[in-house]
Amino acid sequence: MTDPQTDFTAPIDGLSHVCGPSEPPLQHITIPDLLRQAMEKHGNREALIFTDTGVRLTYTELAQKADELAAGLLELGVEKGDRVGIWSPNRCEWVLTQFATARIGAILVTINPAYRLAELEYALNKTGCKVLIAAECFKSSDYSGMIRELAPELLTAVPGQLAAARLPELRHAVVMSGDPGPGFLPFATLQAMGKGVNPAELDAITSGLLSEEAINIQFTSGTTGLPKGATLTHFNIVNNARFVTSRINLTEADRLLIPVPLYHCFGMVMGVLGAVSKGAAMIFPGEAFEPASVLSAAAAERASALYGVPTMFVAMLQDLDQSPRDVSSLRTGIMAGAPCPIEIMRRVNTDMHMKEVTICYGMTETAPVSFQSFTTDPADKRCTTVGRVHPHLEVKAVDAYGATLPAGERGELQVRGYSVMQGYWDDPAATEEAIRDGWMRTGDLGSFDAEGFCSITGRVKDMIIRGGENIYPREIEEFLIRHPQIADAQVFGVPDEKFGEQVCAWIVPAPGANLDEEGILSHCRGQIAHFKIPRFVRVVTELPMTVTGKPQKFKMRDIMIQQLALL
Repeated sequence: MTDPQTDFTAPIDGLSHVCGPSEPPLQHITIPDLLRQAMEKHGNREALIFTDTGVRLTYTELAQKADELAAGLLELGVEKGDRVGIWSPNRCEWVLTQFATARIGAILVTINPAYRLAELEYALNKTGCKVLIAAECFKSSDYSGMIRELAPELLTAVPGQLAAARLPELRHAVVMSGDPGPGFLPFATLQAMGKGVNPAELDAITSGLLSEEAINIQFTSGTTGLPKGATLTHFNIVNNARFVTSRINLTEADRLLIPVPLYHCFGMVMGVLGAVSKGAAMIFPGEAFEPASVLSAAAAERASALYGVPTMFVAMLQDLDQSPRDVSSLRTGIMAGAPCPIEIMRRVNTDMHMKEVTICYGMTETAPVSFQSFTTDPADKRCTTVGRVHPHLEVKAVDAYGATLPAGERGELQVRGYSVMQGYWDDPAATEEAIRDGWMRTGDLGSFDAEGFCSITGRVKDMIIRGGENIYPREIEEFLIRHPQIADAQVFGVPDEKFGEQVCAWIVPAPGANLDEEGILSHCRGQIAHFKIPRFVRVVTELPMTVTGKPQKFKMRDIMIQQLALL
């Protein structure tokens, strides 16, 4: 067998076209198959640990509780292909729902915990959810209250016979509470409805499932227009989970700490399914990310792997400076979602002992990971690139007309292979626009070096055109972040009558830094081309982010347009 780290055929024929290795082979299995295999091999090993609630389940116990919940859903009338929504922060019930729905072929619709009324209504109706399983509340969100506002008919509805004007497809609302009130079904009651289930009854359903069938709908961030529901199959996400965790050399001896949200691919695919594919233990430090709770869980549970976005690691490093803990058990993990400054990578390698941490790149529509570094790649490669292409995938960089560019040139990345979604749920026009001849258009700009390493250079839509000059924000951001007093920098374009667009930068200073706009501009002069120097600079304490830690440039742009109109 060839070495997977060198078995790459890219760039191909001098073009920006890379192909991943053919090993390890793809598996045509379903999510229930994956859990069954883990239970058979690792039944008595710890599978699931929630440090905030004290829940601890072995793989055998996880499978049993998931079966009980699956049987409860059958009692509600849920059938293969029905959509079941989950609206909750990271909780044990979330993971049980993930496996219970997959067990009977119901399609899990993952709903962002930050959604409010209009977004929830849209997601439920777009996918036609028959059942919604929700937390009672989270932070400032009163989930049960919002559901009641959308479906006041719950007050008088017979359980299971909800007929809500605004949610016409919804029949059951399940809440993670002992006494959620009229019309709601307590989660514990649903679980109890499946007590004593004979696994053979569920096996009869599971045996009829196909790995190529849809099992999950995940809504995209919706940075422009309404969110779209990426529809993913067992085949998509099971194999991606396997390959992601193979690159960090995860085994049944590992204990994976997961502070990233379950509703997102990072948590539910790379985290849960990735751990199950290797029989590793999953540790959840709380309902949402808090640096102190993550570090405490890492120390107490002797975690060996940790997932997060760069901003999470920055927060953990700061907390570790203030309150040292023994996290020497850590060795590997994944950093994704945004570029990692090299100084942060070095501190993660040393202060957090994660010498084998890797970088990932992908998108929900590709299940999600397409590129990932290896644990042995040099630190600079893990910061300046997103690694090399995953097995069984092809990626090319194309120009505005769809032609593959020469090697080394920057263009829009397109992905083809097993990981590409079925499409956007109930949106054939958007699907046709996104997928052409099997190639998924990512909207990201990237290039490949001679070894096949991929560098992400920005978003197609983020490119700034100033007086005919194409300006790539990522280049300016990478220059700014090298300033020792800058913790983060985001660059974007704002409208300008003379030049079409002007460059704007939002800067987050490092702790204790004394930065002003003129100092930042002086740092740029003579170092980067004049047309790349920001016309407008704002020093801010924080950036608008998605719940997964991605900066929302469209919000920054809107705020700046409003501010500039007042000048």
